[in-house]
Amino acid sequence: MRADVVIVGAGLAGLQCARQLTRRGVNVVLADRKPAVGERIHTTGILVRKTLEDFALPEDCLGPIVRTVRLISPAGRTLEIASDRDEFRVGRMASLYEHMLAGFLHAGGRYLPGTRYLHAHPAPGGSIVHLSREGAPFNVGCRLLIGADGARSRVAPDLGLDQNHEWIVGVEDVLPARPLDGPPRFDCYLDPRIAPGYLAWAVNDGQEMHIGVGGYAAHFNAAAALEQFRDRVGIDAANEPIVEHRGGLIPVNGILRRIANERGLLIGDAAGAVSPLTAGGLDPAIRLSTLAADVAVEVLAGNTAALARYRGDQFSSRFISRRWMRKAIAAIRSPRLMELTCAAIRTWPMRRLANHIFFGRGSFPDVQVLPLHQQAIE
Repeated sequence: MRADVVIVGAGLAGLQCARQLTRRGVNVVLADRKPAVGERIHTTGILVRKTLEDFALPEDCLGPIVRTVRLISPAGRTLEIASDRDEFRVGRMASLYEHMLAGFLHAGGRYLPGTRYLHAHPAPGGSIVHLSREGAPFNVGCRLLIGADGARSRVAPDLGLDQNHEWIVGVEDVLPARPLDGPPRFDCYLDPRIAPGYLAWAVNDGQEMHIGVGGYAAHFNAAAALEQFRDRVGIDAANEPIVEHRGGLIPVNGILRRIANERGLLIGDAAGAVSPLTAGGLDPAIRLSTLAADVAVEVLAGNTAALARYRGDQFSSRFISRRWMRKAIAAIRSPRLMELTCAAIRTWPMRRLANHIFFGRGSFPDVQVLPLHQQAIE
């Protein structure tokens, strides 16, 4: 089997990149170890205003609008911040992935579900990618290999590109929504006893409820922390149906520096394209994957100089303050110190900062993509 591009990983980043490439006439093979794109989803699916404004996502794959965020301290003190804009929507990720896959297949892409990536090695004109499906190994020759295979990418070292070195573990339960006592909201619990180095969250948009925790694996047991948090928010796991259980690694080291060379590129979590502070990864997944598709089209046409546009260091400076804030939050292990931090956030200047973090458009830098009339290979 041969292809112009092999993409490993059919999450949001891989699907977006695959769909963009096939629409421009590129021969793409998309391989994923899951038997179906809608299974074993790892993300809560919170889409921010910047994404909703810049990309046309199908309405039936989006939950109701969320404009309110509550920050809750270890002692239960609450700071509510609200926006007059449509700030968040929780994506129905299985439906969204299936929608994106259908577009990819309609444009002529080849999808290999239930397929494991083994390794890849250089070959004249590109790479030989070794895959396995139902225990049977096979090879695909390609000009470009794109790693969309998560925080612990196996594609990255085979391409000689950078790898993530810092991540948090996130786990959550998806349940039917409870009756709302107000507008849909996003509750963030800042308590190092439950979520060391990050936060616990409860999102109720009136249709679904997501209950989750995240933190550094060295400092907590994620499953036990989720059970403790369910008790705190009054979820009786024995009697309330859990629709889905999710979990995975979230890189928080910031975007990696070397994410492309003449053999391939990294996108999504594999590229570290996640906000170091908020761990939001869906906006950068879509944005960076769109740029990756543009760059790949140029490289396939013979313009390898286009790879200079796809370097992590041109984005990383935007995240310096967020990386330092991430280190500060990770260092807070005492509930009392976190309580003092939450008290500081309730002051006017810090409240403005909280508004900026949650409601600003800085989740990931805007990237320049090719004009529409240049998006197809002649």
